[in-house]
Amino acid sequence: MAINSRFILLLFVLGSIFTLFFSAIFGSVSIDFSSMAQAISKTIFHGELNLQERIFMELRLPRVLLAFATGSILSLGGSMMQSLFRNPIVEPGLIGTSSGAAFGAAVFIVFGSSLNEWFSAFALPTFAFLGALFASVLVFSFSYQKTGMNVLGILLMGVALNALFLSGIGFLSYISRDPQARSITFWSLGSLSGANWQNTWVIWTVLILSILGMIPLNKQLQLFALGEENARYLGVNVSRLRIQAMLINVLMVSVATSFVGVISFVGLIIPHIYRLIAGSTDRFRTFNTAMLGGIFLCFTDLIARVLFAPAELPLGVVTSLVGVPIFIILLKRTNVL
Repeated sequence: MAINSRFILLLFVLGSIFTLFFSAIFGSVSIDFSSMAQAISKTIFHGELNLQERIFMELRLPRVLLAFATGSILSLGGSMMQSLFRNPIVEPGLIGTSSGAAFGAAVFIVFGSSLNEWFSAFALPTFAFLGALFASVLVFSFSYQKTGMNVLGILLMGVALNALFLSGIGFLSYISRDPQARSITFWSLGSLSGANWQNTWVIWTVLILSILGMIPLNKQLQLFALGEENARYLGVNVSRLRIQAMLINVLMVSVATSFVGVISFVGLIIPHIYRLIAGSTDRFRTFNTAMLGGIFLCFTDLIARVLFAPAELPLGVVTSLVGVPIFIILLKRTNVL
């Protein structure tokens, strides 16, 4: 098992390096390896960049790194939520996080333009993050009981709040002007077009902190998969595990969604794919799931950038078009359908 685990880890590390390199090359403007190397060298030694090198350093590289980190966060969130609820169709945004973020972003797009000077470049992400946090707090507060978290209540409240916030987004789109309505729609479908070094560093910091927080929970989540009573018998503090896992998921998915918009299916299908590859007891599951999610989102972002270049498709559209067939195939393979 150890050899297999290490081999899979090495495979995903090499796959991640190849994916980042491949995604950085192609786009509406192709960039060769020598230009990438020169751009990095000049940036380190404060040289003057030409146009192609500036495109790589200021647009392409932060976007590729942001795509990888976002895919990692969403896949980790999906893996943790599916383990926590012991339900293979749970995704990170099911408890209202994604729709809350979309509603917060819509509120800012329609009413908050005058506040842009106060928040600068982080205005929209701030409102989206607050919306996601507000939705998650509502879910937890309504579903929490004296005996602890009501898992079924969390799922049902998440479904209800998703519907409520989507209605709110529809209402804001109805009363907004055409440019605002288009902005709401585009943001709700997800996009990495706003990638820069600022938000890339924020997302990577959140990803690293989330992985560090998840590593101690891996063994407990594996025991929890045996059933709640069995987990308690084996020494797992189920209530504390749920709270810790929920908090990590809410915080990392809220931050990621606040910067890139709503991106569907990544957190749903990546954990399924990884379980088919390595099973559910792989000791490097956290790292491998993160890398597989990053690889997936990098390639779907590449499709969004090059399919109709120089125009760009919303990333959420591409992840759905790619994710739905994969999900159906996975359901067939596992005899669910």
